[in-house]
Amino acid sequence: MHKKTAFEQIFQIKGGDFINAGEPSIKIRNILKDIGIDADIIRRVAITAYEAEMNVVMYGQRGTMKLLVTPEKIVLHIQDKGQGIEDIELAMKPGFTTATEEMREMGFGAGMGLPNIKKNADRFNIRSTIGQGTKLRITFKVK
Repeated sequence: MHKKTAFEQIFQIKGGDFINAGEPSIKIRNILKDIGIDADIIRRVAITAYEAEMNVVMYGQRGTMKLLVTPEKIVLHIQDKGQGIEDIELAMKPGFTTATEEMREMGFGAGMGLPNIKKNADRFNIRSTIGQGTKLRITFKVK
């Protein structure tokens, strides 16, 4: 736990588990509500948490989402063990997707996940290694 951390929690995400997908995002939203975070910030965090979580469910074998809350900021660290992203610049383009037909039939894979994360975050960092996985660090300023 960081010195100035008011709250920290880690959530496990299982690749391919569409049934339980969204649970960590809902828990994060509820935690932020309980802490008394501004509703607009909660909305932005919930959107990015869900998009990041769905990317792990769709493309990773497993992953974690760590929520860190301090008086100044909220940080989400998402890390997955998976295929990695071949071309991050391309993956950031709205509408680009590598989703399978099956994923699209379930309503996922519109190619808006990473663009939505970037749009809703105050700071966004992504690193990916082919054959190993992807790491995201998403920061939101608390006013």
